[in-house]
Amino acid sequence: MISVRAVNTCSIFRSSPPVSSFRFRFNKHLRTNTSSFHYDRYSKSGSGFPMFRFDLPILGHGDVRSYSLQSFVDTVFEELTSYRKRKRQGICSAIKLKTGGEVLDDKPVNQAVEKGLLVEFKKDSERVLLAVVQRRDGKKNWMVYDQNGKAQQNLDTSLLEFAWIELLEKNKSVTPEELAEMIFGSVEPLESYCAHLLLSKDDLYFTVQETKGSRSLYGPRPTVQVEELMRRKLAKEAAEKELQEFVQLLTSAKAMPSNAKPPKTSWVVEEKIRCKIESLEAYAIDACKSNDEKRIAGMILTAMGMGKTASSALNLLIDIGYFPVHVNLDVLKLNIHTDHPDEIISAAEDLLSEPVDPDKINRKDLTHLKVYAIDVDEADELDDALSATRLQDGRIKVWIHVADPTQYVQPGSKVDREAMRRGTSVFLPTATYPMFPEKLAMEGMSLKQGEVCNALTVSVILHSDGCIAEYSVNNSIIKPTYMLTYESASELLHMNLEEEAELKLLSEAASLRLQWRREQGAVDTATIETRIKVPNPEDPEPSINLYVENQADPAMRLVSEMMLLCGEAIATFGSCNNIPLPYRGQPQSNIDVSAFAHLPEGPVRSLAMVRIMRGAEIDLRKPIRHGILGLPGYVQFTSPIRRYLDLLAHYQVKAVLRGDSPPLSAGQLEGMASLVNMQTRVVRRLCSSSLQYWIIEFLRRQPKEKKYRALILRFIKDRVAALLLVEVGLQASAWVSLGTQIGDEVQVRNFLSPEPPIPHDPRFWNRNCLELDAHVAVYMVLKILDNRFDMHNWRIT
Repeated sequence: MISVRAVNTCSIFRSSPPVSSFRFRFNKHLRTNTSSFHYDRYSKSGSGFPMFRFDLPILGHGDVRSYSLQSFVDTVFEELTSYRKRKRQGICSAIKLKTGGEVLDDKPVNQAVEKGLLVEFKKDSERVLLAVVQRRDGKKNWMVYDQNGKAQQNLDTSLLEFAWIELLEKNKSVTPEELAEMIFGSVEPLESYCAHLLLSKDDLYFTVQETKGSRSLYGPRPTVQVEELMRRKLAKEAAEKELQEFVQLLTSAKAMPSNAKPPKTSWVVEEKIRCKIESLEAYAIDACKSNDEKRIAGMILTAMGMGKTASSALNLLIDIGYFPVHVNLDVLKLNIHTDHPDEIISAAEDLLSEPVDPDKINRKDLTHLKVYAIDVDEADELDDALSATRLQDGRIKVWIHVADPTQYVQPGSKVDREAMRRGTSVFLPTATYPMFPEKLAMEGMSLKQGEVCNALTVSVILHSDGCIAEYSVNNSIIKPTYMLTYESASELLHMNLEEEAELKLLSEAASLRLQWRREQGAVDTATIETRIKVPNPEDPEPSINLYVENQADPAMRLVSEMMLLCGEAIATFGSCNNIPLPYRGQPQSNIDVSAFAHLPEGPVRSLAMVRIMRGAEIDLRKPIRHGILGLPGYVQFTSPIRRYLDLLAHYQVKAVLRGDSPPLSAGQLEGMASLVNMQTRVVRRLCSSSLQYWIIEFLRRQPKEKKYRALILRFIKDRVAALLLVEVGLQASAWVSLGTQIGDEVQVRNFLSPEPPIPHDPRFWNRNCLELDAHVAVYMVLKILDNRFDMHNWRIT
């Protein structure tokens, strides 16, 4: 109940049974040139009660303008003129009407404000409310029940349903007054008003059937329509309830400590939760497949009080533990296949349970050879291994043994098509996503120490100058003797043990090959390479294992030279047998190596020459010269478990070894190679950005002002140079002091804060570097995946 003034401050309605409600509206500050008198019949835009509406100018200023019966104009005008002469009392003019809306008496009757009168008043500058007068509140005010009070208690929609059933059976329409009589048994102002509210707010049982002027007649909707509307209403209510329950789950998960948050799998068990979380995920990576996904994500973010942005969705998913703090969004955005479909896993298990080797009778037994498998320490599958011996004439014979996955997969099979779709295995600091199902790759295809393994072996006899004297390609059986890391292989070479004479022969052969390739114009591009493993990437502060490998290391040189030797031999074999293969080449760049002689040998010189090299090419019909490698032809062949193009080469070569025609034409190879190369480029970018991210994260954790060795690789512009941080293998653009030259080594000191730095602004960092220390000579701006760690501060010491 509220108190209002009833004298010239509100519009008032008066009715007594069976008289219907009506309204007079008087402006609070009546002007001398206009007055208003309204009558509306159950208008939704007005009060909803029967009213006549007149706009009356002052005498002598034009004709009277009417919205209803012209016969009332003069009478109403006289009443208004009389009203201005009276004292401002709580009196209104009333028109007596029949219940059906017909006029009984067209003469206005003066009525004082009293209990039961329906009034309309302004509660504030924007809201106009209806209320029923209850009692006086002082001399000028009255206490009233507004529609948010007493009327709300009578708005029972079940009453409307009963009325709908009865009226539908009778096929009858209804006015608010008639509805009030039906459900309340009264047409008192309050009951009439409640009936009006029920009808005007109803969107289920009744619809406006007819409107004459401001008078509305409501008709019951058909049963089919009501059922459909009810279904939609219930569905909407259920969806709203689901949303609120999901929001409660999110809020609860956000409040949990990081080590107690629900696992990611728990969010995808129930269908309704999975759909919502996937919508948020798609929104976070700008990959919504439908407007419905975008709408659902927007509703969730709004309900959580967050902005409808991708970053808000990402932060929410991190806060609830669905994404780790160091989530790699590129894996999601680039649609990298991290798991194999159940169908492919099942097919792979069938292949393992019933292996069929079509080349069994043609395999050459090489189990007597000492076989070295050399790879990084965390390699999951091994593609290749090496053997060597010295012949009686002093020449070196080497064997390059390559894993033989074609004993399990054939062109066009389910597993093969899945491998082609992936194109390559993905090796990230945080995970490995293999091209083949893990069990098939590890247990079936991979070479294993001390076990008899099927392989495809390329044997080569070298001339004393390092060129190929003889070669052969055979299906084979081998038994790997050692599985070595690059570090352990280098140690064995350094120890020069007599027991490992074969390893020394392999190193000698690699040296011969390197020298021969250089004579053919090969460019030495060996540099340093960074490798990072993050064993627990889900943790907020995961451990980071960083390795910097020098490609000029003896063991790495040994392996790379033998792989190149194998590629040259396969290219020659393919050329002699007219086999369509992915022959790789690179036009000879007119590189004058002597022009780089002034640069220090190693990364500085190598990277300088790489910058001017032309891109590699592929020919599917015949070998083409690879000028940078110094080879007449080259085919990548030694990683068929990891690279699909290598697997294609195996299909072709194996068919010829069996005496069959190659299964794929040059045209077919071209189309397949195009698709695979596109996917390979995507994976290469992903691996590069992921590696850079974790290098930056590694640096962020190092002690402040820790010193690092840096090489100046080249000058980009003026005093902006490219630096290589030797201990971490990171390249970056930097500003350097005068007097430094390409190839100079400087020490830089890390000023990177352990906390996420401020947003990227090179001007800010340039200014503040100088403020930190007057002798600051270099600062670095790194563009990486996550903007939280894209600013880094260095100085020369």
